[in-house]
Amino acid sequence: MKHQATPYLTFDGNAREALHYYKDVFEGEILSIQTFGEAEFPTPPEVDERIMHAQFKKDSLFLMFSDAFLGQSVTAGNNISLALELESEEEIQTLYNRLSEQGTVIMELQDTFWGAKFAKVKDMFGITWDLNYTTQS
Repeated sequence: MKHQATPYLTFDGNAREALHYYKDVFEGEILSIQTFGEAEFPTPPEVDERIMHAQFKKDSLFLMFSDAFLGQSVTAGNNISLALELESEEEIQTLYNRLSEQGTVIMELQDTFWGAKFAKVKDMFGITWDLNYTTQS
């Protein structure tokens, strides 16, 4: 069995916006969205539209999303980095362009000493992405 870590991204009320952003960036599909209001337990009306759990998929990329419940804090930033091994120069360039458009480039897309093109970008939601395309076998 192949083991794969599934990143779970938590937001402070804007998980739906983030979910649709990543759908557009990666051209994937939203598999499911469940709000706190749809949960089978009572929740305050202020959280009814917040996402309790959502799933996104693009090929082998699988992400889960949630909004924090009232009173829980969210610290976006350097606490998570998601590494993606990409399949072509075109793909890494496209994702680099899309993520950096409203984000912050930490390391520009460049050739590396380990035989890859690599970039590190913090997107508009504070999530850091390590983009890697191995150019040498």
